[in-house]
Amino acid sequence: MKKLVSLVSTLTLSLALVACGKGADTGNATASKDSATPKLGIRPYGDETAKIDTSKVHNADLTKIYDYIDNHVDEHVVNLQKWIQQPSISNTGEGIQESAEMVKGFFDQLGCQKTQVYDVGKTKWGQQGNPVVYANCNEGAKKTLVIYWMYDTMPVTQPDLWKAPPFEGRLVEQAPFKKVLIGRGAVNSKGPEMAMWNALMSIKAVTGKLPVNLIFVAEGDEERMDIGYNKFVTSHPELIKGADAMYTFGFQQGGAAFTLSGSEGCVFVELKTSGKSWGRGPVYSDIHGGNKRSVDSPAWRHIQMLSKLVSPDGNHVLIPGFYDNIVPLTPAKEAELHAQAKGVNMKAAADGLGVARFISDDPYEMLKMARYGTSMNLDGIWGGNMFAGGSGAILPNQIISKHNFRYVPNMTGPDIVAKLRKYLDQLGYKDVEINVVGDVPWAKRSTDNDLGRAVYGAFDQFGIGHAPITPIESIGGGYWPAYLFAGNGAPFDIPIVGGMLGSGGNAHAANEYYVIEGQGKTYGIAGAEKSVATVLYNYAGLNGPMTNASPPAKKN
Repeated sequence: MKKLVSLVSTLTLSLALVACGKGADTGNATASKDSATPKLGIRPYGDETAKIDTSKVHNADLTKIYDYIDNHVDEHVVNLQKWIQQPSISNTGEGIQESAEMVKGFFDQLGCQKTQVYDVGKTKWGQQGNPVVYANCNEGAKKTLVIYWMYDTMPVTQPDLWKAPPFEGRLVEQAPFKKVLIGRGAVNSKGPEMAMWNALMSIKAVTGKLPVNLIFVAEGDEERMDIGYNKFVTSHPELIKGADAMYTFGFQQGGAAFTLSGSEGCVFVELKTSGKSWGRGPVYSDIHGGNKRSVDSPAWRHIQMLSKLVSPDGNHVLIPGFYDNIVPLTPAKEAELHAQAKGVNMKAAADGLGVARFISDDPYEMLKMARYGTSMNLDGIWGGNMFAGGSGAILPNQIISKHNFRYVPNMTGPDIVAKLRKYLDQLGYKDVEINVVGDVPWAKRSTDNDLGRAVYGAFDQFGIGHAPITPIESIGGGYWPAYLFAGNGAPFDIPIVGGMLGSGGNAHAANEYYVIEGQGKTYGIAGAEKSVATVLYNYAGLNGPMTNASPPAKKN
């Protein structure tokens, strides 16, 4: 949905088109005389100008649920603060086990008949997977949704840049919003997921049951290429059998809503140059940097190798055959991009992403790159003297760099790795090791289905603009494990749509945030929760017919 630097970045780009720990001191909480829950003074409607069109709400229960959410919004924000205060960093393991148990507790509170934390064991890429939290909530309803969740987050790499501690969950004013919550995982993806859970708990509090059956599969490896999620779904398909569709979270930005259905592909590798494998330079450990006068450097060799893999500007991959097998966009998709590009504010999109400018200054080209482009990124590189400031002469015995390759139909991760290996060998780098961390294949899905109509219907009911429902199957932008539910030999072949209101930003970056009090056409957490409840009632057929239908789906 998960959630995901590329995904959240793409959300910002796409949506710029339309125009259980101890509670932390949030700085504005006061203790209630009749409740243990702090009174935060959250305004459920904030400064929103968008309003729910009550003429499109045909179920009286929904109105009661909306009122319940408004009256309990402080508690709902505290729920999110507590989850933020529990670290869950998949790449280091910090807090993963505790967070998995915490998520299981959420599902227990929801009244799911079966909840379990699964140890998935060793994955197909050789690494131990983090626990998957499973829950089955059988409400005796006609329809069943499998819900995708992730509970892991990225590490905090630049703590000095945060305006509030990343695991505090502090509420701050951040223009144009009077209240946002700052914290690691706030938007990617604990904020929208907690809004979803708050909505489900509100439905149960008002009506006693959910309008649909739910199967939760919450992973702790989204930031590790979904390696544990792959192992769980492929090993336990019987636990998901019977799901009619997959629903997950989504985002809103700039007054428009984003839906998640398909997924791009991404293969993640580490490249390692060492003196031992090379047969030159330090072979056991780092040595004194003064020895460079007479000793070869694996580090310089690694840098020279990387320079041969991409163009000087880093924007074109030089691996022979890398761009083979790419399926061109259809004329319909090209026309759609051109139409959407007309509404792009390039400066606003760049500012929202925190970049000076994009590779291309043309809105159409920028959108095409962001949604359907390919790339080889340098995610990180390390070895030798990694201490900030000061000096210290070191000649490293090894250098390791991390790279994610984004790819599209009909490219494959294994093919990219094979071509990389062949090219390195041709260049004389046979000793350089390639470690495949994980691979998430692309997946094509359409929004023209009952769940898509339920999601888009909710957007209409809340007065929020969106792209039209389309029968054209597409990958969209950002990677997540949609491929496991998208046919083509996968365990499941079901509709996939993610979408809800609410917003945030700075995923994977300093000062990650989730909007608590909305502004303009951007809903806050209360609106996000209400949109989830509406989607579920729409999907269950309990809120009148959805009229935004379109022709039968077709392949692209």
